[in-house]
Amino acid sequence: MTCVLAIDQGTTGTTCLVIGQNGRILGRAYREITQHFPAPGWVEHDAHEILERTVAAAREAIADAGVDPIAIGITNQRETIVVWERATGRAVHRAIVWQDRRTADRCLELVPHAAMIAEKTGLVTDPYFSATKLEWLLAQPGMRERAQRGELAAGTIDSWLVWHLTNGASHVTDHTNASRTMLYDLGRHTWSPELCALFSVPADMLPRIVASSGLIGTAVASVFGHEIPIMGIAGDQQAALFGQGGWHAGSGKNTYGTGAFLLLNTGTVRPQSATGLLTTIACDERGGPVYALEASIFIAGAAVQWLRDGLGIIAHSSETEGLARSLDSNDGVYFVPALVGLGAPDWEPNARGTIVGLTRGTTRAHFARAALEAMAYATKDVLGDMRTQGGVPFDRLRVDGGATSNDWLMQFQADVLGVPVERPDIVETTALGAAGLAGLAAGLWANGDEFLAGRHFTRFTPTRDATATASYAAGYAGWRRAVRGALSWARDTDR
Repeated sequence: MTCVLAIDQGTTGTTCLVIGQNGRILGRAYREITQHFPAPGWVEHDAHEILERTVAAAREAIADAGVDPIAIGITNQRETIVVWERATGRAVHRAIVWQDRRTADRCLELVPHAAMIAEKTGLVTDPYFSATKLEWLLAQPGMRERAQRGELAAGTIDSWLVWHLTNGASHVTDHTNASRTMLYDLGRHTWSPELCALFSVPADMLPRIVASSGLIGTAVASVFGHEIPIMGIAGDQQAALFGQGGWHAGSGKNTYGTGAFLLLNTGTVRPQSATGLLTTIACDERGGPVYALEASIFIAGAAVQWLRDGLGIIAHSSETEGLARSLDSNDGVYFVPALVGLGAPDWEPNARGTIVGLTRGTTRAHFARAALEAMAYATKDVLGDMRTQGGVPFDRLRVDGGATSNDWLMQFQADVLGVPVERPDIVETTALGAAGLAGLAAGLWANGDEFLAGRHFTRFTPTRDATATASYAAGYAGWRRAVRGALSWARDTDR
Protein backbone atom coordinates (compact mmCIF):
# COMPACT_ATOMS: atom_id res chain seq x y z
CA MET A 1 0.00 0.00 0.00
CA THR A 2 1.51 3.34 -1.08
CA CYS A 3 1.12 5.88 1.72
CA VAL A 4 2.23 9.18 3.25
CA LEU A 5 3.12 10.14 6.81
CA ALA A 6 1.14 13.05 8.26
CA ILE A 7 2.65 14.84 11.26
CA ASP A 8 0.11 16.93 13.19
CA GLN A 9 2.08 18.85 15.82
CA GLY A 10 -0.49 20.53 18.08
CA THR A 11 -0.53 22.58 21.25
CA THR A 12 -0.96 19.66 23.65
CA GLY A 13 0.72 16.89 21.68
CA THR A 14 1.71 15.39 18.35
CA THR A 15 -0.47 12.98 16.36
CA CYS A 16 1.08 11.05 13.50
CA LEU A 17 -1.00 9.17 10.93
CA VAL A 18 0.04 7.00 8.00
CA ILE A 19 -2.56 7.55 5.26
CA GLY A 20 -2.98 5.11 2.39
CA GLN A 21 -3.82 5.93 -1.20
CA ASN A 22 -7.45 4.93 -0.50
CA GLY A 23 -7.66 7.61 2.20
CA ARG A 24 -7.73 5.10 5.05
CA ILE A 25 -5.61 5.37 8.20
CA LEU A 26 -3.03 2.57 8.20
CA GLY A 27 -1.11 3.53 11.34
CA ARG A 28 -1.28 6.08 14.12
CA ALA A 29 0.54 7.25 17.25
CA TYR A 30 0.34 10.12 19.72
CA ARG A 31 2.72 11.79 22.16
CA GLU A 32 1.75 14.47 24.68
CA ILE A 33 4.00 17.49 25.25
CA THR A 34 4.63 19.42 28.47
CA GLN A 35 3.05 22.82 29.05
CA HIS A 36 5.24 25.37 30.86
CA PHE A 37 3.79 28.44 32.63
CA PRO A 38 6.77 30.42 33.95
CA ALA A 39 4.67 33.50 34.84
CA PRO A 40 1.00 34.52 34.75
CA GLY A 41 -0.10 34.72 31.12
CA TRP A 42 3.12 33.13 29.85
CA VAL A 43 2.99 29.80 27.98
CA GLU A 44 6.06 27.96 26.69
CA HIS A 45 7.02 24.63 25.12
CA ASP A 46 10.36 22.86 25.11
CA ALA A 47 11.17 22.83 21.39
CA HIS A 48 13.52 19.86 21.79
CA GLU A 49 10.83 17.86 23.56
CA ILE A 50 8.49 18.65 20.65
CA LEU A 51 11.09 17.35 18.20
CA GLU A 52 11.88 14.19 20.18
CA ARG A 53 8.25 13.25 20.76
CA THR A 54 7.27 14.04 17.18
CA VAL A 55 9.97 11.72 15.87
CA ALA A 56 8.95 9.02 18.37
CA ALA A 57 5.28 9.27 17.35
CA ALA A 58 6.19 9.19 13.66
CA ARG A 59 8.32 6.08 14.07
CA GLU A 60 5.55 4.35 16.01
CA ALA A 61 2.92 5.25 13.39
CA ILE A 62 5.14 3.87 10.60
CA ALA A 63 5.72 0.67 12.58
CA ASP A 64 1.97 0.39 13.23
CA ALA A 65 1.28 0.72 9.50
CA GLY A 66 3.95 -1.80 8.56
CA VAL A 67 4.76 0.10 5.38
CA ASP A 68 7.19 2.91 4.61
CA PRO A 69 5.71 6.26 3.49
CA ILE A 70 6.82 7.84 0.24
CA ALA A 71 6.45 11.42 1.57
CA ILE A 72 5.87 13.45 4.73
CA GLY A 73 3.30 16.20 5.32
CA ILE A 74 3.53 18.48 8.34
CA THR A 75 0.83 20.59 9.99
CA ASN A 76 1.43 22.52 13.15
CA GLN A 77 0.20 24.78 15.89
CA ARG A 78 0.41 28.26 14.40
CA GLU A 79 2.08 31.44 15.73
CA THR A 80 4.34 29.60 18.21
CA ILE A 81 7.91 30.82 17.66
CA VAL A 82 11.37 29.28 18.18
CA VAL A 83 14.87 30.78 17.90
CA TRP A 84 17.84 28.45 17.57
CA GLU A 85 21.58 28.43 16.84
CA ARG A 86 22.47 27.71 13.25
CA ALA A 87 25.73 26.00 14.23
CA THR A 88 24.30 23.55 16.77
CA GLY A 89 20.54 23.48 16.15
CA ARG A 90 19.98 24.17 19.86
CA ALA A 91 17.07 26.44 20.80
CA VAL A 92 18.22 29.51 22.71
CA HIS A 93 14.96 29.70 24.69
CA ARG A 94 11.81 27.67 25.07
CA ALA A 95 9.28 28.16 22.26
CA ILE A 96 6.81 30.95 23.04
CA VAL A 97 3.33 29.55 22.42
CA TRP A 98 0.48 31.23 20.53
CA GLN A 99 -1.50 31.46 23.80
CA ASP A 100 1.21 33.55 25.47
CA ARG A 101 0.22 37.10 26.51
CA ARG A 102 3.57 38.51 27.70
CA THR A 103 3.67 41.11 24.91
CA ALA A 104 0.23 42.61 25.62
CA ASP A 105 1.72 45.93 26.75
CA ARG A 106 3.90 46.09 23.65
CA CYS A 107 0.80 45.61 21.49
CA LEU A 108 -0.80 48.59 23.20
CA GLU A 109 2.28 50.65 22.30
CA LEU A 110 1.77 49.61 18.69
CA VAL A 111 -1.71 51.15 18.42
CA PRO A 112 -0.40 54.02 16.22
CA HIS A 113 0.84 51.36 13.76
CA ALA A 114 -2.28 49.16 13.92
CA ALA A 115 -3.79 50.39 10.64
CA MET A 116 -0.55 49.80 8.75
CA ILE A 117 -0.13 46.35 10.32
CA ALA A 118 -3.71 45.40 9.41
CA GLU A 119 -3.27 46.62 5.84
CA LYS A 120 -0.07 44.64 5.28
CA THR A 121 -0.91 41.48 7.24
CA GLY A 122 -4.71 41.21 7.50
CA LEU A 123 -4.27 40.73 11.25
CA VAL A 124 -5.09 42.65 14.40
CA THR A 125 -2.21 43.81 16.59
CA ASP A 126 -2.29 41.15 19.28
CA PRO A 127 0.17 39.00 21.30
CA TYR A 128 -1.45 35.97 19.63
CA PHE A 129 0.77 36.42 16.57
CA SER A 130 4.51 35.75 16.31
CA ALA A 131 6.11 39.13 15.68
CA THR A 132 6.05 40.59 19.19
CA LYS A 133 7.10 37.22 20.63
CA LEU A 134 10.15 37.19 18.36
CA GLU A 135 10.86 40.82 19.21
CA TRP A 136 10.79 39.87 22.92
CA LEU A 137 13.20 36.99 22.38
CA LEU A 138 15.63 39.20 20.48
CA ALA A 139 15.51 41.76 23.30
CA GLN A 140 17.09 39.26 25.70
CA PRO A 141 20.78 39.90 26.50
CA GLY A 142 23.04 39.37 23.49
CA MET A 143 20.34 37.91 21.24
CA ARG A 144 19.89 40.73 18.75
CA GLU A 145 23.65 41.02 18.27
CA ARG A 146 23.89 37.30 17.61
CA ALA A 147 21.00 37.49 15.15
CA GLN A 148 22.64 40.38 13.31
CA ARG A 149 25.84 38.33 13.01
CA GLY A 150 23.81 35.57 11.33
CA GLU A 151 24.26 33.08 14.19
CA LEU A 152 20.55 32.56 14.90
CA ALA A 153 17.60 31.23 12.92
CA ALA A 154 13.92 31.70 13.72
CA GLY A 155 10.70 30.07 12.68
CA THR A 156 7.37 28.62 13.62
CA ILE A 157 7.11 24.96 14.63
CA ASP A 158 7.01 23.73 11.03
CA SER A 159 10.36 25.43 10.37
CA TRP A 160 11.86 23.95 13.54
CA LEU A 161 10.80 20.42 12.61
CA VAL A 162 11.91 20.67 8.97
CA TRP A 163 15.31 22.09 9.98
CA HIS A 164 16.00 19.12 12.25
CA LEU A 165 14.46 16.43 10.05
CA THR A 166 16.72 17.62 7.21
CA ASN A 167 19.74 18.07 9.51
CA GLY A 168 19.80 21.81 8.88
CA ALA A 169 19.60 21.59 5.10
CA SER A 170 16.20 23.32 4.82
CA HIS A 171 15.17 26.48 6.66
CA VAL A 172 11.69 27.04 5.25
CA THR A 173 8.08 27.80 6.06
CA ASP A 174 4.97 27.96 3.90
CA HIS A 175 2.66 30.87 3.13
CA THR A 176 -0.07 29.74 5.54
CA ASN A 177 2.26 29.78 8.54
CA ALA A 178 4.07 32.93 7.41
CA SER A 179 0.74 34.75 7.19
CA ARG A 180 0.25 34.24 10.96
CA THR A 181 3.50 35.88 12.05
CA MET A 182 2.53 39.56 11.57
CA LEU A 183 5.73 39.89 9.49
CA TYR A 184 4.25 38.72 6.16
CA ASP A 185 2.99 41.04 3.44
CA LEU A 186 -0.30 39.57 2.18
CA GLY A 187 -0.17 41.53 -1.05
CA ARG A 188 3.38 40.66 -2.04
CA HIS A 189 3.47 37.15 -0.50
CA THR A 190 6.89 37.90 1.04
CA TRP A 191 8.36 39.00 4.34
CA SER A 192 7.69 42.70 4.84
CA PRO A 193 10.84 44.86 5.17
CA GLU A 194 8.74 47.53 6.91
CA LEU A 195 7.43 45.12 9.54
CA CYS A 196 10.82 43.50 10.07
CA ALA A 197 12.16 47.00 10.74
CA LEU A 198 9.26 47.86 13.08
CA PHE A 199 9.93 44.75 15.20
CA SER A 200 13.74 44.90 14.80
CA VAL A 201 13.86 41.42 13.25
CA PRO A 202 16.80 40.75 10.88
CA ALA A 203 15.17 39.35 7.75
CA ASP A 204 18.08 36.94 7.24
CA MET A 205 17.05 34.94 10.32
CA LEU A 206 13.62 34.17 8.88
CA PRO A 207 12.90 31.03 6.80
CA ARG A 208 12.47 30.95 3.06
CA ILE A 209 8.77 30.91 2.13
CA VAL A 210 7.70 28.01 -0.09
CA ALA A 211 4.45 26.62 -1.48
CA SER A 212 2.50 24.35 0.84
CA SER A 213 2.83 21.41 -1.57
CA GLY A 214 6.07 20.44 -3.30
CA LEU A 215 9.55 19.20 -2.46
CA ILE A 216 10.42 21.13 0.70
CA GLY A 217 13.35 19.08 1.96
CA THR A 218 14.39 15.52 2.68
CA ALA A 219 14.31 13.85 6.08
CA VAL A 220 17.72 12.28 6.54
CA ALA A 221 18.13 8.52 6.88
CA SER A 222 19.13 8.73 10.55
CA VAL A 223 15.60 9.85 11.49
CA PHE A 224 13.44 7.10 9.94
CA GLY A 225 15.98 4.60 8.63
CA HIS A 226 15.97 5.91 5.08
CA GLU A 227 15.49 9.25 3.35
CA ILE A 228 11.89 10.48 2.97
CA PRO A 229 10.99 13.69 1.09
CA ILE A 230 8.99 16.32 2.99
CA MET A 231 6.36 17.48 0.50
CA GLY A 232 3.64 19.29 2.43
CA ILE A 233 3.37 22.02 5.10
CA ALA A 234 0.39 24.01 6.36
CA GLY A 235 -0.80 25.64 9.57
CA ASP A 236 -3.39 23.58 11.43
CA GLN A 237 -6.57 25.46 10.49
CA GLN A 238 -5.55 25.81 6.86
CA ALA A 239 -4.64 22.12 6.76
CA ALA A 240 -8.08 21.27 8.12
CA LEU A 241 -9.68 23.39 5.38
CA PHE A 242 -7.60 21.55 2.75
CA GLY A 243 -8.42 18.18 4.32
CA GLN A 244 -12.10 19.06 3.89
CA GLY A 245 -11.56 19.81 0.21
CA GLY A 246 -11.83 23.56 0.76
CA TRP A 247 -9.50 24.67 -2.01
CA HIS A 248 -12.07 26.56 -4.13
CA ALA A 249 -13.36 30.10 -3.51
CA GLY A 250 -16.55 29.89 -1.49
CA SER A 251 -15.69 26.67 0.35
CA GLY A 252 -15.64 26.91 4.12
CA LYS A 253 -15.19 24.79 7.21
CA ASN A 254 -16.01 25.11 10.88
CA THR A 255 -14.17 23.23 13.60
CA TYR A 256 -16.38 22.82 16.69
CA GLY A 257 -13.98 22.39 19.58
CA THR A 258 -13.71 24.28 22.85
CA GLY A 259 -14.34 27.28 20.64
CA ALA A 260 -15.30 27.33 16.98
CA PHE A 261 -12.84 28.15 14.19
CA LEU A 262 -14.14 29.13 10.77
CA LEU A 263 -12.26 29.60 7.51
CA LEU A 264 -13.75 30.69 4.20
CA ASN A 265 -11.65 30.41 1.05
CA THR A 266 -12.07 33.66 -0.92
CA GLY A 267 -9.78 32.84 -3.85
CA THR A 268 -7.07 34.90 -5.50
CA VAL A 269 -8.53 38.33 -4.75
CA ARG A 270 -7.85 39.67 -1.28
CA PRO A 271 -11.15 40.42 0.47
CA GLN A 272 -11.88 43.80 2.00
CA SER A 273 -11.05 44.14 5.67
CA ALA A 274 -13.93 43.49 8.05
CA THR A 275 -14.28 44.22 11.74
CA GLY A 276 -13.69 41.06 13.74
CA LEU A 277 -12.42 38.97 10.84
CA LEU A 278 -8.82 38.13 9.95
CA THR A 279 -7.50 37.81 6.42
CA THR A 280 -5.07 34.95 6.04
CA ILE A 281 -3.54 32.59 3.48
CA ALA A 282 -5.05 29.22 2.61
CA CYS A 283 -4.22 26.70 -0.14
CA ASP A 284 -5.53 26.12 -3.62
CA GLU A 285 -5.82 22.58 -4.99
CA ARG A 286 -2.07 22.38 -5.69
CA GLY A 287 -0.96 24.02 -2.44
CA GLY A 288 -0.47 27.51 -3.85
CA PRO A 289 -1.45 30.56 -1.78
CA VAL A 290 -4.99 31.93 -1.92
CA TYR A 291 -6.83 34.21 0.48
CA ALA A 292 -9.22 33.24 3.24
CA LEU A 293 -11.23 34.93 5.95
CA GLU A 294 -10.91 33.52 9.46
CA ALA A 295 -12.87 34.03 12.64
CA SER A 296 -12.82 32.55 16.12
CA ILE A 297 -15.82 32.01 18.38
CA PHE A 298 -14.43 31.86 21.90
CA ILE A 299 -16.93 29.40 23.39
CA ALA A 300 -18.61 26.51 21.55
CA GLY A 301 -18.25 23.03 23.03
CA ALA A 302 -17.03 24.65 26.25
CA ALA A 303 -20.62 25.76 26.89
CA VAL A 304 -21.72 22.12 27.09
CA GLN A 305 -18.71 21.36 29.30
CA TRP A 306 -19.89 24.12 31.63
CA LEU A 307 -23.36 22.58 31.84
CA ARG A 308 -21.69 19.29 32.78
CA ASP A 309 -18.84 20.37 35.03
CA GLY A 310 -20.01 23.76 36.31
CA LEU A 311 -23.73 23.22 36.83
CA GLY A 312 -23.88 19.43 36.95
CA ILE A 313 -27.18 19.30 35.03
CA ILE A 314 -25.85 16.67 32.61
CA ALA A 315 -23.46 13.80 33.27
CA HIS A 316 -22.22 13.40 29.69
CA SER A 317 -22.04 15.80 26.75
CA SER A 318 -23.87 13.27 24.59
CA GLU A 319 -27.02 13.78 26.69
CA THR A 320 -27.63 17.15 25.07
CA GLU A 321 -28.86 15.63 21.81
CA GLY A 322 -31.72 13.73 23.46
CA LEU A 323 -32.59 16.70 25.67
CA ALA A 324 -32.73 19.05 22.67
CA ARG A 325 -34.94 16.61 20.74
CA SER A 326 -37.36 16.39 23.66
CA LEU A 327 -38.48 19.99 23.03
CA ASP A 328 -40.50 21.31 20.11
CA SER A 329 -38.85 24.74 20.47
CA ASN A 330 -36.58 26.65 22.81
CA ASP A 331 -39.65 28.34 24.41
CA GLY A 332 -37.82 31.66 24.25
CA VAL A 333 -34.77 30.52 26.28
CA TYR A 334 -31.42 31.72 24.87
CA PHE A 335 -27.91 31.24 26.23
CA VAL A 336 -25.21 33.72 25.20
CA PRO A 337 -22.07 31.82 26.32
CA ALA A 338 -19.83 34.86 26.77
CA LEU A 339 -17.98 33.06 29.56
CA VAL A 340 -14.67 34.64 28.48
CA GLY A 341 -16.12 37.66 26.68
CA LEU A 342 -17.53 37.81 23.15
CA GLY A 343 -15.37 37.34 20.07
CA ALA A 344 -16.41 37.74 16.46
CA PRO A 345 -18.46 39.52 15.31
CA ASP A 346 -19.28 41.63 18.40
CA TRP A 347 -15.86 41.76 20.14
CA GLU A 348 -16.75 42.74 23.68
CA PRO A 349 -14.19 41.46 26.23
CA ASN A 350 -16.33 42.61 29.16
CA ALA A 351 -19.38 40.56 28.12
CA ARG A 352 -20.36 37.70 30.41
CA GLY A 353 -22.51 34.61 30.03
CA THR A 354 -26.20 35.50 29.84
CA ILE A 355 -29.32 33.32 29.90
CA VAL A 356 -32.65 34.96 29.07
CA GLY A 357 -36.26 33.82 28.84
CA LEU A 358 -36.42 31.71 32.01
CA THR A 359 -39.86 30.81 33.41
CA ARG A 360 -41.26 28.37 35.95
CA GLY A 361 -41.52 25.89 33.11
CA THR A 362 -37.82 26.02 32.19
CA THR A 363 -36.02 22.67 32.55
CA ARG A 364 -32.52 21.35 32.05
CA ALA A 365 -33.58 20.41 28.51
CA HIS A 366 -33.95 24.12 27.75
CA PHE A 367 -30.42 24.78 29.02
CA ALA A 368 -29.03 21.96 26.88
CA ARG A 369 -30.88 23.07 23.77
CA ALA A 370 -29.88 26.70 24.32
CA ALA A 371 -26.19 25.72 24.53
CA LEU A 372 -26.41 23.82 21.23
CA GLU A 373 -28.39 26.56 19.53
CA ALA A 374 -25.76 29.10 20.62
CA MET A 375 -23.10 27.27 18.59
CA ALA A 376 -25.26 27.36 15.48
CA TYR A 377 -26.38 30.97 15.90
CA ALA A 378 -22.83 32.21 16.61
CA THR A 379 -21.66 30.41 13.46
CA LYS A 380 -24.38 32.14 11.46
CA ASP A 381 -23.29 35.50 12.92
CA VAL A 382 -19.74 35.07 11.64
CA LEU A 383 -20.51 33.40 8.33
CA GLY A 384 -22.90 36.23 7.50
CA ASP A 385 -20.03 38.71 7.73
CA MET A 386 -17.70 36.35 5.87
CA ARG A 387 -20.11 35.95 2.96
CA THR A 388 -20.55 39.71 2.72
CA GLN A 389 -16.87 40.59 2.96
CA GLY A 390 -15.57 37.63 0.96
CA GLY A 391 -17.73 38.36 -2.05
CA VAL A 392 -17.84 34.68 -3.01
CA PRO A 393 -20.76 32.24 -3.36
CA PHE A 394 -21.16 29.97 -0.36
CA ASP A 395 -23.22 26.84 -0.85
CA ARG A 396 -22.17 24.43 1.91
CA LEU A 397 -20.30 24.20 5.22
CA ARG A 398 -18.01 21.30 6.01
CA VAL A 399 -17.52 20.59 9.69
CA ASP A 400 -15.25 18.74 12.09
CA GLY A 401 -14.61 18.63 15.82
CA GLY A 402 -16.16 16.80 18.74
CA ALA A 403 -19.57 18.50 18.69
CA THR A 404 -20.23 17.36 15.14
CA SER A 405 -21.19 13.91 16.46
CA ASN A 406 -24.45 15.54 17.60
CA ASP A 407 -26.87 14.97 14.70
CA TRP A 408 -29.47 17.35 16.14
CA LEU A 409 -26.95 20.18 16.20
CA MET A 410 -25.75 19.49 12.66
CA GLN A 411 -29.32 19.52 11.30
CA PHE A 412 -30.13 22.68 13.26
CA GLN A 413 -26.97 24.31 11.89
CA ALA A 414 -28.02 23.50 8.32
CA ASP A 415 -31.53 24.85 8.93
CA VAL A 416 -30.25 28.08 10.49
CA LEU A 417 -27.70 28.71 7.71
CA GLY A 418 -29.96 27.61 4.88
CA VAL A 419 -27.13 25.63 3.26
CA PRO A 420 -26.12 21.97 3.59
CA VAL A 421 -23.72 20.94 6.36
CA GLU A 422 -21.34 18.07 5.55
CA ARG A 423 -19.59 15.93 8.17
CA PRO A 424 -16.68 13.69 7.09
CA ASP A 425 -16.32 10.08 8.10
CA ILE A 426 -12.70 10.71 9.21
CA VAL A 427 -12.57 13.56 11.71
CA GLU A 428 -8.77 14.03 11.75
CA THR A 429 -9.06 16.57 8.95
CA THR A 430 -5.96 18.52 10.03
CA ALA A 431 -3.66 15.53 9.54
CA LEU A 432 -5.54 14.56 6.37
CA GLY A 433 -4.84 18.02 4.96
CA ALA A 434 -1.12 17.61 5.57
CA ALA A 435 -1.27 14.17 3.97
CA GLY A 436 -3.14 15.55 0.97
CA LEU A 437 -0.62 18.33 0.36
CA ALA A 438 2.26 15.86 0.51
CA GLY A 439 0.53 13.11 -1.46
CA LEU A 440 -0.45 15.41 -4.31
CA ALA A 441 3.15 16.56 -4.68
CA ALA A 442 4.40 12.97 -4.49
CA GLY A 443 1.95 11.77 -7.14
CA LEU A 444 -0.01 9.56 -4.75
CA TRP A 445 -3.12 11.40 -5.93
CA ALA A 446 -3.37 13.05 -9.33
CA ASN A 447 -5.68 15.82 -8.15
CA GLY A 448 -7.87 16.95 -5.28
CA ASP A 449 -10.89 14.96 -6.39
CA GLU A 450 -8.83 11.78 -6.36
CA PHE A 451 -7.57 12.65 -2.87
CA LEU A 452 -11.16 12.97 -1.65
CA ALA A 453 -12.44 9.96 -3.58
CA GLY A 454 -12.20 7.57 -0.65
CA ARG A 455 -13.91 9.95 1.76
CA HIS A 456 -17.55 9.87 2.75
CA PHE A 457 -19.61 12.78 4.06
CA THR A 458 -22.89 12.76 5.95
CA ARG A 459 -24.98 15.56 4.49
CA PHE A 460 -27.51 17.53 6.54
CA THR A 461 -29.87 19.35 4.17
CA PRO A 462 -31.75 22.46 5.33
CA THR A 463 -35.52 22.47 5.41
CA ARG A 464 -37.37 24.01 2.47
CA ASP A 465 -40.66 24.35 4.34
CA ALA A 466 -41.67 28.03 4.40
CA THR A 467 -43.19 27.89 7.86
CA ALA A 468 -40.13 26.17 9.34
CA THR A 469 -37.80 28.60 7.59
CA ALA A 470 -39.70 31.53 9.10
CA SER A 471 -39.43 29.87 12.51
CA TYR A 472 -35.64 29.57 12.21
CA ALA A 473 -35.41 33.22 11.14
CA ALA A 474 -37.46 34.24 14.19
CA GLY A 475 -35.23 32.12 16.41
CA TYR A 476 -32.14 33.85 15.07
CA ALA A 477 -33.73 37.25 15.67
CA GLY A 478 -34.32 36.18 19.27
CA TRP A 479 -30.66 35.19 19.56
CA ARG A 480 -29.52 38.61 18.35
CA ARG A 481 -31.85 40.22 20.90
CA ALA A 482 -30.22 38.10 23.62
CA VAL A 483 -26.75 39.14 22.42
CA ARG A 484 -27.80 42.80 22.55
CA GLY A 485 -28.86 42.20 26.13
CA ALA A 486 -25.45 40.75 27.00
CA LEU A 487 -23.72 43.68 25.29
CA SER A 488 -25.92 46.18 27.10
CA TRP A 489 -25.03 44.62 30.45
CA ALA A 490 -21.30 44.72 29.60
CA ARG A 491 -21.38 48.34 28.45
CA ASP A 492 -23.62 49.80 31.14
CA THR A 493 -21.07 51.38 33.45
CA ASP A 494 -23.63 52.87 35.84
CA ARG A 495 -22.91 50.85 38.97
